[in-house]
Order: sequence, then C-alpha cells, then structure tokens
Amino acid sequence: MVTVGAYGSLFSTMQGLVDEGDEVIIVEPFFDCYLPMVKMAGAKPVLIPLRVKCGKKTLTGADWFLDPNELASKFSSKTKAIILNTPNNPIGKVFTREELQMIADLCIKHDTLCISDEVYEWLVYKGHQHIKIATLPGMWARTITIGSGGKTFTITGWKLGWSIGPEHLIKQLHIVMQNSMYTSPTPLQEALAQGLLHNFELMDRPECYFTSLAEELETKRDRLAAILQEVGMTPIIPEGGYFMLVDVTSLNQDLSHMADDDEAYDWKFVRWMIKEKKLAAIPVTAFVGDDSKKQFEKYICFCFIKQDGTLDAAEHILKNWNQI
Repeated sequence: MVTVGAYGSLFSTMQGLVDEGDEVIIVEPFFDCYLPMVKMAGAKPVLIPLRVKCGKKTLTGADWFLDPNELASKFSSKTKAIILNTPNNPIGKVFTREELQMIADLCIKHDTLCISDEVYEWLVYKGHQHIKIATLPGMWARTITIGSGGKTFTITGWKLGWSIGPEHLIKQLHIVMQNSMYTSPTPLQEALAQGLLHNFELMDRPECYFTSLAEELETKRDRLAAILQEVGMTPIIPEGGYFMLVDVTSLNQDLSHMADDDEAYDWKFVRWMIKEKKLAAIPVTAFVGDDSKKQFEKYICFCFIKQDGTLDAAEHILKNWNQI
C-alpha cells in the first residue's frame, strides 16, 4: 500500500492494527513519532533500551544490543506488536540475522505482530547486510514492512512511503488510508516507480543509486568520526543510516549555570553548543522514555548527509573547540 510518506504507513498501521488496551513494545532510542502514535491508538507503549557493550575504544552500532531476557520480559498477553527499526535511527545499528531471529521467535511464541520500519534499508555500509525480518520463517504473516521513497532517493519532500505485508493485515491499513489521507500524488508515484525500476536494473553496478549513495555517505561518515575522535569526543560509528551518536562525557562541560534543572544534560548541551559554538546537533533523550534518560543524556546526534562545505565548517568549529 502506497502512503503519504513512511509517516502515513506508520499511522495507518497503528490505527488499523492496534486497539485500545493493547501494549506495543518500542526499542529505545526510537524515531520520535512511534510513542505518540501508539498512544493515539489507545495502546500502552512498553519501552526497552538498547544496551551498550563497555570497554571498547571504538564503538559501532553493533556494540548496542537487546538483552534477550529483558526483551522476553516485555512480552505479555496484552502485547499486540513490537516496533523494529533497522537500520536504527539514531544509533545506526543494523540488526543481524541472529538478533532478528531472537525477535521473531518471541513474536511467534506470543502471537505478536512486528512493525518493521526499514526506511534506511539501502543506506547500509560495507561489511553489513540489511535483512528483512519478514523473510524469516513464520514472520511474513505477522509483519508490516515500512519503506520510504524519500529516504531511498533523498527526496524527503515528496512524502511517499509504503507498507508491505499479507492481505489480511494490509486490508486494515487500507481502511485507515481511505478515510484519512486517501491518496498520494499520482505523478510522484509514477516518478518514484520509474526510479525504482531503473535502479533495480542497475543493481550491483557502480552507477546504481542504492550503491553510490551509501558509498558517498560512508566517506562523509568516516570523515566526521575522525574529526570527533581528534577533538576528544567518542562517536558511535553507524552501520547504516546517516546519523551519528556522539558521547560528549569526556568534554566534562559544566552546564550547571543553565536555568532548567529538570532538563536533561543533552538538551542543555545542544542549546549551549548552538549559542556558544554555532554548531547544531540533536539531543538523544528526545528519542527515549523518561526511565532511560540517564542512560542517554551524555549523547548527542549529528547528521552527516551534508554538503562538503557544511562538513568543512563543522570541522573548523570542532578543531577550534577550545578557542571559539
């Protein structure tokens, strides 16, 4: 089903398949619309954070994991669905086959749906593979896979997305779409379809956009990570997507003078950095629940799908951090 962006797919899925009193498991950090959409459907969000392996000098998305016992404890008789995001935004973790199988086994055991947000499926870097959880045994019949034309071709303003799944699930989404957004612009659908057909014919060739964009962004990713490491910050190297988490603990920036004592450290840090350093980032606690804020408040998030001139300016600011 084609929708108005991946947002439209998520909204139609929640409204069509989730009922009042249900529970929906959400992995933290999560794309910020998940939680309000679950609540709008009358359901209860059940949050579980990705945990980080300690003791490594260089961390990547692979060093963040779901604890199997903790995840199993989140399932109950009220669990309607789990929302999976791979590659994850904002950590950039690409879930492995083994990790997906663990989730699939729990979904099957508890007869639970899986809402799989895979909008960054083509933005996966060397050494990693995107696997659709719907392809695992027993998962097609219980999975809605969500994609995005905007993320696939970097045309986010077009707002075209899609939901893929079995007929008995998709027909519920049709009802929501028909009576809310109704349709997506036909000329944009035709243009996106031609783009997909063209690049499928070029698959695995250098000129294929699915390949070339990831290669271009991998260079930008590595450049930003090297700059951040040079100035003493600790980047989490993403395996996919175009966001990078950065641990700013080592900077030991005192923000006690900032007014709101209840505000998480990352929000204060980002506001301070914008004002004092003229550099913008995203506070990561915007993507987690209250119980996980202490775990994530020393992280900020940079976006690296930027022109080289913008990265040049960021490099100048970061390399002159103590002088600016």
